[in-house]
Amino acid sequence: QVQLVESGGGLVQPGGSLRLSCVASGSIFGINAMGWYRQAPGKQRELVAVINSSGSINYEDSVKGRFTISRENGKNTVHLQMNSLKPEDTAVYYCNFRRFSWRVDDYWGQGTQVTVSS
Repeated sequence: QVQLVESGGGLVQPGGSLRLSCVASGSIFGINAMGWYRQAPGKQRELVAVINSSGSINYEDSVKGRFTISRENGKNTVHLQMNSLKPEDTAVYYCNFRRFSWRVDDYWGQGTQVTVSS
């Protein structure tokens, strides 16, 4: 059974930094994209950043220039470096691995809390 394990969340001051990591365990193959989503209370989950198998990267507009997504270890690990954090970045962050075949398969982490506050 595939599991995604997230780490790196916490409480930081505005302007601070955090680095989130997500590692896949178990049998996993043919992943086409890895991404990070976030969900704040009362809001819908939104895509923060995604990197596909070719290395192409896209960011949500509000995090451009501040966040960096990267992958390593044969594409089974993804990171999100978050700099210049703002209170509006406060949310639960979820990693996502997606496979495209005859169907779409999504694998999700359990979520890690990021709180940006003075």
